[in-house]
Amino acid sequence: MIIEQITTLDFSEGLKKTQTVIVPLGAIEEHGPHLPMNTDILHAYEIAKKAAEKLTVFVAPPINFGVCRSTADFPGTITIRSSTLVAIVLDVVEALYNPGIRNFILYSGHAGMNHVAAMLDAADQIMKRYDDAKFSVITDLELTDAEFFKLVETPADSHAGEIETSLILSLAPELVGELPEPDFPKFPKPLLVKDTRKYWKSGVWGDPKKASKEKGDKMVNILVKNLIGLVEEISR
Repeated sequence: MIIEQITTLDFSEGLKKTQTVIVPLGAIEEHGPHLPMNTDILHAYEIAKKAAEKLTVFVAPPINFGVCRSTADFPGTITIRSSTLVAIVLDVVEALYNPGIRNFILYSGHAGMNHVAAMLDAADQIMKRYDDAKFSVITDLELTDAEFFKLVETPADSHAGEIETSLILSLAPELVGELPEPDFPKFPKPLLVKDTRKYWKSGVWGDPKKASKEKGDKMVNILVKNLIGLVEEISR
């Protein structure tokens, strides 16, 4: 049940069948010269909707803005503060809890450390508030498995590379531009840098040229399958 597409009466009827919701999260950030800036939220929302086609679960409207650190210097990236994301998640969860939702899967297509930490912070806060609420905070990584990684040819593939390019080739191929050359930036760790673009000009971390729609279709199916398994687990 896609919440933004149903009526309030549909929602009330749906609560008789399930008290579980998937809340998709993501970010608007650069994804190289070939992928749209909504890549993270696009694939998380689509995978959540595909899961909802196969079992009864609510899917909330996506939270489009996230905490972006390494990509913040690229034009078009829209980042918010961690405290802002915590507040948004708290408000959304509380609004869904009040009518009867009890099981919350916070699924982010964006996996930045600060972003995920804010999601965990929000879940920790609201779990203390409601004893009968259950939470799962996940990114794509928690939905992958050995079958998924058999499809990946690029070691250390990370951002706008083989995996993300394959996902968007599967879900929205019309949004994919010419595939750029691979890039594996090297930052001066453990030092932090003020201008990430000094060390990372392409915005790609991986090899987009190894991506394909066929791979993307298989990856999507695996992510959907494992998300369904998580819904079934948290709903028990």
